[in-house]
Amino acid sequence: MSGLTGGYITPYALTMQATTQQIGYLTSLPNFANSFIQLISPFLSEHVNSRKTFLLPLILMQAVLWLPILAIPFLFQTNQFWWLLAFITLSTAAGALVGPPFSSMMADLVPMRVRGSYFGGRSRICNFVSLLFSFIAGGLLQLFTGNTRLAFAIVFIGAFISRLISFYFLSLMLEPRRITSKTVKKESIIQITKGLFATNIGRIIIVSILLNLSTSIAGPFFSAYMLRELKFSYINYQLVSAASTVVRLLVVTWWGKRADKAGSVKILRITGWMIPFVPLLWLLSSNVYWIFCYEAFSGFAWAGFELCIGLFVYDASPQENRTRYIAISGTLGSIGTTLGSLIGGTIGPHLPLIKGSYFLTLFLISGIARLMVVSLLLRRVSEVRDVPPTRTLELIFGSFRISSLAAHLKAFCKRIKDMLFKNSNGR
Repeated sequence: MSGLTGGYITPYALTMQATTQQIGYLTSLPNFANSFIQLISPFLSEHVNSRKTFLLPLILMQAVLWLPILAIPFLFQTNQFWWLLAFITLSTAAGALVGPPFSSMMADLVPMRVRGSYFGGRSRICNFVSLLFSFIAGGLLQLFTGNTRLAFAIVFIGAFISRLISFYFLSLMLEPRRITSKTVKKESIIQITKGLFATNIGRIIIVSILLNLSTSIAGPFFSAYMLRELKFSYINYQLVSAASTVVRLLVVTWWGKRADKAGSVKILRITGWMIPFVPLLWLLSSNVYWIFCYEAFSGFAWAGFELCIGLFVYDASPQENRTRYIAISGTLGSIGTTLGSLIGGTIGPHLPLIKGSYFLTLFLISGIARLMVVSLLLRRVSEVRDVPPTRTLELIFGSFRISSLAAHLKAFCKRIKDMLFKNSNGR
């Protein structure tokens, strides 16, 4: 479902003549609904005997909503964009209710010692399937260039069927028993929110909020920049979009194993310093091959960061309150995404141009804002796992140890010295 729709809602809106401001709404308003709905998800799911019983109807609803979305061009002659916005918001709301209890259930199923490897492997499978079907969607749109209504209808029918299949497999899952502790009391949403600045998990949530905000200033507009200003074909657009997914597919398990070894925070700091440069690279060239490389770099950085943000929330939150911490993290993150998209969509048309485009100005602002968040706040987060200290180069290069590198360099220098003295004596 994600592969068929994730990168194609904005192009679908563009076929309805959506403006830049409306594209900002398409990202911001569903996320705005997402932010508040996630807050009630823990309370609703806790009053149901089984999390699965709570999740299954919502997943079915999310599947069915793709049918009216695909029917918009056939049923409505006016206000097509606003109908799209309404149905996407409802779909996002259903997904928001699913998120916290499902994530809590997964955290209960997977032991802490292997979470990095497991969720990294799971993410690799998801990214592969998503990539495969995103190519299928791009191929359909390219094949039916003269009939985009039919192309998008086929794509969204595929999304409907895919979500039904996921509904079936979730119904087969075993739900772990909820464990309650007499020493740890349930905290209210207000209590948890008040303590964000004073707790370790709270600080990482704040980092996530501000990074989402700074990222979303530019995030919704990369697609519009490629399709509207650079005039990319759907195939080139899909190839560039796929670059990030391919790299995520290749490295997410690699990052997960390193998170198990050195902890989530170490990976967050390494990848966090890469993320600000993702939008800044777009200012260098508009060549499709260079943009492909920029997106590959983005996939490498975000694969590790997003994986370890989730792992850290799982690790740092007590089981009794985990659903609530996940809900708050998702809610505040969505608020950051909403504000960032609204800011980008509102100020974009009024900004000075870089190389004739205000999109590039948005990318510059986003990069600077990300750099401020990472440099000022990320260093305040500390690891909660009991892991040995690991050097960055040793972590990245694995068995190629720093000591081994030093020994090789020393031997190389000695050989050069011997050769020089030998040649000098010979003369």
